[in-house]
Amino acid sequence: MLMPILQIHSEDMPAYAIVCGDPARAEKISRKLEQARELAFSREYRTFVGLYEGVQMAVVSHGVGSPGAAVCFEELIRAGVTTLIRVGTAGSYTADYPAGSVIVSTAAVRTDGLTRQLVPDGFPAVADLGVTQALIEATREHASGAKASSAGKVGVGITVTLDAFFTGVEEIPHRKYKQAGALAAEMEIAALYIVSTLRGARAGAIVAIDGFADSDLAAEYDPHTNAVADAVEREIEAALRALAALARQDQA
Repeated sequence: MLMPILQIHSEDMPAYAIVCGDPARAEKISRKLEQARELAFSREYRTFVGLYEGVQMAVVSHGVGSPGAAVCFEELIRAGVTTLIRVGTAGSYTADYPAGSVIVSTAAVRTDGLTRQLVPDGFPAVADLGVTQALIEATREHASGAKASSAGKVGVGITVTLDAFFTGVEEIPHRKYKQAGALAAEMEIAALYIVSTLRGARAGAIVAIDGFADSDLAAEYDPHTNAVADAVEREIEAALRALAALARQDQA
């Protein structure tokens, strides 16, 4: 069956997928797979499949923002994907996790408009426990083998999903989210968790910190530093290892 937006056929899709915003990042991740091949490049949605540690998996880009990303998640699940991990970037709310850190998202605050059209306001956007644990283990395994530093820290906690990247007249209440314990802000995780919950899939997410969302900590935004590139590399490796571990558990 052809997915009309992604332009992929369900018979080509494995059960496991990494999703990311940038089509170029999807291509970068695909280079870590064996026998990788590109299935489609439609709009912002670029799809690759290949093998990692013997596990068939897909890598798919979803663009920026919840509405477009939700289209990707919906069609992937309809095509047979049962486990999704988002690999992305986020702005930190705390000096404890500066640029170069990595955060595993356990749940997402739903400030986006998309999920409000799918579920009631009080319904939580929560990651799958098994996927989250696999990500934590994969990330900490890597960290234990590297020299600890403030720019290589691993956080685990709640993230915030926003629609607005740049500020406008209305103030985004970042301070309130920070005071409530949220660690970082990004633009798609809530959509991933809600769509996956509704459609019977499991999902998790890991983000590399590329700057500060808190205005009190704000500095010139530069997501192209070596520290950020290293964090992106670490989160990609963690996501690949986590998916492979989950596949082995499923097959046991």
